[in-house]
Amino acid sequence: MKWKDYIWPTIGIGAVIVSVWLLYNELRSISLEDVIDSLAAITMKQWLLSASCALLSYMALAGYDRIALKHLHKKISWLFISLCSFTAYALSHNIGASVISGAVVRYRAYSSKGLSGAEVAVLVGFCSFTFALGTLILSAIVLLVEPELLQRFNNDIPESLAIAAGIVILVLVALYVFGSFMQLRPLRIGSKFQLSYPRLSVVSWQLLIGPLELIGAAGIIYFALPEVNHPGFLIVLGIFLISFSAALISNAPGGLGVLEFLFITGLPNLNPADVLAALIVFRLLYLLIPFGISLIVVLIFEKSEFSKKRKIQN
Repeated sequence: MKWKDYIWPTIGIGAVIVSVWLLYNELRSISLEDVIDSLAAITMKQWLLSASCALLSYMALAGYDRIALKHLHKKISWLFISLCSFTAYALSHNIGASVISGAVVRYRAYSSKGLSGAEVAVLVGFCSFTFALGTLILSAIVLLVEPELLQRFNNDIPESLAIAAGIVILVLVALYVFGSFMQLRPLRIGSKFQLSYPRLSVVSWQLLIGPLELIGAAGIIYFALPEVNHPGFLIVLGIFLISFSAALISNAPGGLGVLEFLFITGLPNLNPADVLAALIVFRLLYLLIPFGISLIVVLIFEKSEFSKKRKIQN
């Protein structure tokens, strides 16, 4: 292995170490019994609502791949797309370096359906852009409606800056939609590769599916938090967008420590034990259970591919 192969694992491990150290300083006064009591206080109704949000989120994630394939003019069965998307995201969310790990899973799956390496690369990039687009749209809405959000992390940030950032973000999104409407020239990279504006019908699906997935994921935590001193959905959504984006950038597996630190910092009026309990629910429903299911899906897929090869050879 070359030294470059160690870059992302090193960054991920470093992010985990720093985040856990920061989190330790925040949680030194909290006992394990407090967290267990907070988990026990979560009602069955809250669990069911959180589970429903997790299901909504993964259904929307399948839409990411479907939209990308529509952009590529490729027709693949909905069931295959859903299983591939679910497996790619479940594995990448837990492993870290999500773009790279997700790309490996998608290449293995979609290459069996005839997609080339370049087409899979476009698909992965398109899915990542749809996620970024959803993050930008929701961030703009939160900043415009709840401009005091950023002050939860830094009191020196004025509300006017948050409002200005929200307006700029919406303008950028509008320019992207305008480019699609006008079908502007594609961006050429080298002599053979180019990025084209999606058709307006594809962009409209991006504008819907991107935010929907993130709303579902944030809803898991929203419903798991106690009613007392609850900040409301938009605040929870805003903190989730910040923490989840930071977790992805850090490449920490599962955002370990990053999510916890930023949520506890952003929700100072809530008992940290209650926040941790809500995040345990999130990790269980959004990360761990899908991760276990995805491993079974991978085993079934590989067994199927192996059986096909044996039949061809015989």
